[in-house]
Amino acid sequence: MLNLVIFGAPGSGKGTQSERLIDEYGLHHISTGELLRRHIAEGTELGTVANQYISQGHLIPDDLMIKVLEDVLDSNPELTSKGVIFDGFPRTIEQAKSLNNMLDKRGTKVHAVVGLEVNEDDLIKRMLQRGKESGRADDNIDTIRERLNVYHNQTSPLRDFYINEGKYHAIDGNGNVDNVFGSIKKSLKEKLG
Repeated sequence: MLNLVIFGAPGSGKGTQSERLIDEYGLHHISTGELLRRHIAEGTELGTVANQYISQGHLIPDDLMIKVLEDVLDSNPELTSKGVIFDGFPRTIEQAKSLNNMLDKRGTKVHAVVGLEVNEDDLIKRMLQRGKESGRADDNIDTIRERLNVYHNQTSPLRDFYINEGKYHAIDGNGNVDNVFGSIKKSLKEKLG
């Protein structure tokens, strides 16, 4: 079993690299962003609450995200048996501690954190382009700036948390998709064997 957290600022390529990791290692992808967007589109109670936060560029409350993740893990044991890629979670140190506790109760842990590091100008360009191509309403300049502000203030301290746990793999995410993935595989192989 291999549980990974894919970490980086909005627009750093987490979703793209997650797809590669799924193919390479047979992992189940849990994207909290996709889960929440699906709930919003379906008009569920969770979606209504989540939209109040997401539309403003803010993070979902921790207890709500933990409930969503527990439900995914517990209702899909056959999908998660080889391991999971957590994409978009954790985003705070408290969430990371909650994730550790949740996985510990299930007899497993976070094995590695893939940290995609991309400069801010490129992040903004990527998200604006993604917004044009996908129509994602949250990929506009005002929301992007707020999301990056939230990332820098609330999420980036996780980097040091995972460095201290010896799990963080810093990956230069500025290159092309294939080169970035090659760096990820090399780093994981060196660390995990």
